[in-house]
Amino acid sequence: MTQRKRGGPLQGVRVVELTKVWAGPYVGKLLSFLGAEVIRVESLESLDVTRTFGVADINKAPGFQAVNPQKLSVQIDMKQPQGIALLKDLLARADIVVENLRPGAVRRLGLGYEAVRQVKPDIVYVSMGMWGSEGPLAYQTGYAPCFAALGGVSLLVGYEGEAPAGMNVRYADSTFGAAAAYAATVALLHRRRTGVGQFVDVSAVECMTSMIGDTVMESLLKGTVPLGRGNRHPDMAPHGVYPCREGEWISIAAAGDADWARLCEAMGQPGLAQDTRFRDLAARKAAEDELDRRLAAWTAGRDAAGLAAELQGRGLAAARSQSSVDLVADPHLWGNGFFREVHTSEGEARSIVGPSWKMTREAAIGAAAPRLGEHNAYVLGEILGLSPERQRELAEAGVAR
Repeated sequence: MTQRKRGGPLQGVRVVELTKVWAGPYVGKLLSFLGAEVIRVESLESLDVTRTFGVADINKAPGFQAVNPQKLSVQIDMKQPQGIALLKDLLARADIVVENLRPGAVRRLGLGYEAVRQVKPDIVYVSMGMWGSEGPLAYQTGYAPCFAALGGVSLLVGYEGEAPAGMNVRYADSTFGAAAAYAATVALLHRRRTGVGQFVDVSAVECMTSMIGDTVMESLLKGTVPLGRGNRHPDMAPHGVYPCREGEWISIAAAGDADWARLCEAMGQPGLAQDTRFRDLAARKAAEDELDRRLAAWTAGRDAAGLAAELQGRGLAAARSQSSVDLVADPHLWGNGFFREVHTSEGEARSIVGPSWKMTREAAIGAAAPRLGEHNAYVLGEILGLSPERQRELAEAGVAR
């Protein structure tokens, strides 16, 4: 059992993270939000790049802060035999281990599934790789843009007749991480029911392809190759994002002829609803370029938020496109508990993106991302039972600082 109880459905569950960058740490972030005690194993000799992106202080990097709140950090050098021995002792007291290191790295370190199962037979072992851990391509590694490209997502992003526009890296990594977190919790439920642990092999490419199953099915049934079509929708027109005043944008979608008629009234051009070029969906799809030009000319001089409210009042789907600054200032998101205030060990307050769910008995979330090795004494002393003298010896040897 863990000693740091915060409530939540995963209270009492201990997770050990051997992860880098975003996808792997995102698993731990979600599990920590559910109440698990998540321990990141790190070392100064092999820092996570998110601790160093764009900053001089490794404990204040925005990327690291964003994906590692409510976690613990212990410094263990996995390149030393004593470090591997320490880590195995920790894994023997864990419920879940998550790794997304380079292909084959954990096996070379003696920390593959079979090795870990020797010290913890019922461990839930989550392994994350671009192609998974088995098969002819398992040796390959990559980052989020590779996941999206290989999974078929990138080809769908962009405009007709143009090169694929690519994907924001967070989409692929976060989707991959969320799938792995889901699989981990289901494997944990299986263990509670049967007493048997599991090896959970998660492929980033397969996660991406699972998000576009409709286009895969379209290819199978119709023999076509779906490509990027911008903001357009096969069964709606108009369906797009249009410019407004001061560089802002508004999203507008008309689900059918009745919506189109209401939009024409809002534009002050009710006659457009009966114009033969736009009378029904087939006509509007055929004249979509002209349709979008007319809408863009109308929205260009309007305030995005005010226009969105007006259209929503008419029962139309419309929304202002929000920036990160807009989101942080959104009173609804703060009032709903989506953004949370957490604190560092020095008492400094920071705001984080919290869980995207609400629960009757949720876990308390109050700790910011940890300083490097912040919880050495707790992990080495309280969990592993090492004396202060032994901890000093390990620190002097560079095994655990």
